[in-house]
Amino acid sequence: FHTLPFDVARVQVTLGRAFGMARLRGKGHMPVDEPEHELLGDSRPIRELRKLLSKLAPTESPVLIRGDSGTGKELVAKTLHRQSQRHAKPFVAINCGAIPEHLIQSELFGHEKGAFTGAHQRKVGRIEAAHGGTLFLDEIGDMPFALQTRLLRVLEDRIVVPIGGAAQAVDVRIISATHRDLIERVRAGSFREDLYYRLNGLEVALPALRDRTDKAQLLDFILGQESAGQPVILDMAAREALLAYAWPGNVRQLRMVLRT
Repeated sequence: FHTLPFDVARVQVTLGRAFGMARLRGKGHMPVDEPEHELLGDSRPIRELRKLLSKLAPTESPVLIRGDSGTGKELVAKTLHRQSQRHAKPFVAINCGAIPEHLIQSELFGHEKGAFTGAHQRKVGRIEAAHGGTLFLDEIGDMPFALQTRLLRVLEDRIVVPIGGAAQAVDVRIISATHRDLIERVRAGSFREDLYYRLNGLEVALPALRDRTDKAQLLDFILGQESAGQPVILDMAAREALLAYAWPGNVRQLRMVLRT
């Protein structure tokens, strides 16, 4: 903040110091436009995405990644973790929509031996396993409503309570992702509004493949990965058809088609 009257010299000194500190913090990170960056592509949305991630990664704030299925949300989460101060600690991912509702509580929070029938030994939950690192909650919009309250407590109090166990302190950065409109789910009463705002500390929106101008670069890169050292050459008609297709399944669908 700055008090009146406005002091130009003071503001110049302050901005100079801030610029110097920002350059120091940036040292050691991969330049965002290097070709070996894991987010491949030279379209404007991808270049802007790489720059945004380089700014968000060093922070400790929760990040919500939005995008259609197949756009690379987990890759973005891994990039944020790799460029963060937590890169030497665990990156733990869980798909909230792929685990049955009766199992996801145990998967997230863990349980003690004897906590319920069949609990023959202690299970470390994903949150506890990510201690010191990053927890990636994919498809957070599919998390059962009853568990959202417990997750909110983890965010607010930094503690996790295993089933049948005592509270334990945890230090995790939470990155979540969804292809759903969480605001609509909040209005429908199926997603907690307070949890939404806690998860959405910082937001990243991923472009759909149909909106990118670098499909040819992706096509050649994936062909090189899937060829196992044997060069693959597409005829012009096949290449044009692949580049013209809308790809509703995005990069994941493109990779699966080229693989088969």
